[in-house]
Amino acid sequence: MKHIFSLILLLLTLWATAQNPATYTIYNAKGKKVSYNKMIKTLAKQDIILFGEQHNSAIAHWLQLKVTKELSAKRSIQLGAEMIEADNQEALNRYLSDSITQKGLDTTARLWPNYATDYAPLVDFAKANNLRFTATNIPRRYASMVYRSGFSALDTLRNLEKSWMAPLPMAFDASLPTYQSILKMMGPHGSPKLVMSQATKDATMAHFILKNYTIGNLFLHFNGAFHSDFYEGILWYLKRQSPDLKYSTISTVTQSSVDRLEMENLSKADFIIVVDEEVTTTY
Repeated sequence: MKHIFSLILLLLTLWATAQNPATYTIYNAKGKKVSYNKMIKTLAKQDIILFGEQHNSAIAHWLQLKVTKELSAKRSIQLGAEMIEADNQEALNRYLSDSITQKGLDTTARLWPNYATDYAPLVDFAKANNLRFTATNIPRRYASMVYRSGFSALDTLRNLEKSWMAPLPMAFDASLPTYQSILKMMGPHGSPKLVMSQATKDATMAHFILKNYTIGNLFLHFNGAFHSDFYEGILWYLKRQSPDLKYSTISTVTQSSVDRLEMENLSKADFIIVVDEEVTTTY
């Protein structure tokens, strides 16, 4: 009878799994499955975390808010994001301090089209809990200048404009594998200046993370995964300036199956969130 009961329990478990397939699984850099709680335990010990997302991943955005709430219960945290540009910091601060409404923020800051669904929950959590939120990205118009004319174009800017980016001249290593992969991916449409443009974003996000980081806090930063995958991009700049801080990275990928980590996604980050490619996206 005991064996029959065990068999029935196993069959019920298998049936439930089949009826409710996993939508995501977390792996470590070596491809070993990691529980959500174990990931949180590790993240809570860090100084700076780069949470790399796919911008339209509903699972990633849900987990970003969930992780933020979990970590804020364990540590003093502060937030920052690629999705808000540095020259919009004043407008963001006014919203966080309740000096302007959401409508006011909409009209004074250049918010991404998916801000309301994907990033407003993070900003509003910061507002409700008196957390600092840093706008870390270089204004897009200046990254576009670099794409057209190279780094030298930034030398023509006024001091105020230069304050919205990493100090000039920006360090740059075009040989980094992630930058080389951009050129390969873009084929004939790629150019060294495209990689320079990407670097201005990485350098500026690192600059504002470190400029605003308070020792003893945990700084949780949200960015497109490509900006921190394979421990490069933003992290390369962070470690150049502050190698002694404790860093952790998260990446988000999609696969046809979440049952194992595909070879191409190994070592992308300390924690890799594999999302089923059939899961609905936010846009």
